[in-house]
Amino acid sequence: MRKNKFKGSEDVGDFLTLAKVMDAHEKLQEVIHRTPLETSATLNQQTGQDVYLKMENQQKTGAFKVRGASYKVESLTDEEARRGVIAASAGNHAQGVALAATKRGIQAKIFMPEATPRAKVEATEGYGARVVLTGESFQEAYQAAMKEQERLGATFLHPFDDYDVMAGQGTIAVEMLQQQPDLDTLYVPIGGGGLISGVAFAAKQLKPDIRVIGVQSAKAPSTYNALYKKGPEKLTSVATIADGIAVKEKGKLTFSCIQKYVDQVITVDEQEIAKAMLMLLEREKTLVEGAGATALAGLLSGQASSDSQRCGVILSGGNMDLSKLPLIRKLANSKKMVIA
Repeated sequence: MRKNKFKGSEDVGDFLTLAKVMDAHEKLQEVIHRTPLETSATLNQQTGQDVYLKMENQQKTGAFKVRGASYKVESLTDEEARRGVIAASAGNHAQGVALAATKRGIQAKIFMPEATPRAKVEATEGYGARVVLTGESFQEAYQAAMKEQERLGATFLHPFDDYDVMAGQGTIAVEMLQQQPDLDTLYVPIGGGGLISGVAFAAKQLKPDIRVIGVQSAKAPSTYNALYKKGPEKLTSVATIADGIAVKEKGKLTFSCIQKYVDQVITVDEQEIAKAMLMLLEREKTLVEGAGATALAGLLSGQASSDSQRCGVILSGGNMDLSKLPLIRKLANSKKMVIA
């Protein structure tokens, strides 16, 4: 296995195992879509390598989060399920939890930031959960959810800092390497770190020399700051068009996994994310949200130190508020644009 330059504080292999990831892969077969891995002539020409897009924007609930949420809900004991579940989410985890809970007949209450796109709120409610809007970011919603969990005694389902959730997300790496075994690099967005933790861990077990590049919004760089000592690890503001990864503070379990299995983390600005969103829409006829385009923005930025020939890029979600398209177009063409 490629030696990582970051020093992890915990042997995550004791808790997150390939056996657990493969168990999730097997159990999720009847729950999720096996999303396509599509190549792009435009991106191949632009980057000089073979680029493969993992279309998790076409996943059930419109994002990868249903994988980890479903595996976690499946792992609950009958007693935990009886008490109902509570979650906090910027949007996509909420939908995954709502769908999984409804399938198992469990009551779900989900706290979401007030700025969550209306489409995500309505979808979550449509899947059967009760939604409470509170706070400006995931952290405020999380704090409110924890208070309610203590009051009700319900089971809390963390969106990323949980080994079962990480294992569920890791099934994406299993699928990608089944679909294209020659991949040598993966680009993965980072919010709290559940996706990249599961993907990096699984990918390194299956193909030790594969490189894993994490990409964060420059307006929500908690993991990047922590790894490279570039700024505060706990942020005061995370105003970004990539609302799905607008997390003020990295996860504890996920950060240990990132330290051990991720080769490099880079950041991209709002214009780069917006340009990636528009390119996917106009050239690939694919709608992705801001978080979903962040990994591609990282590839196109050229920042990663990689001699990749065949790279996989995870388009993590497609739950975009279409009313924001004019804003995205303006942002893509103006560095002076400020997102409030």
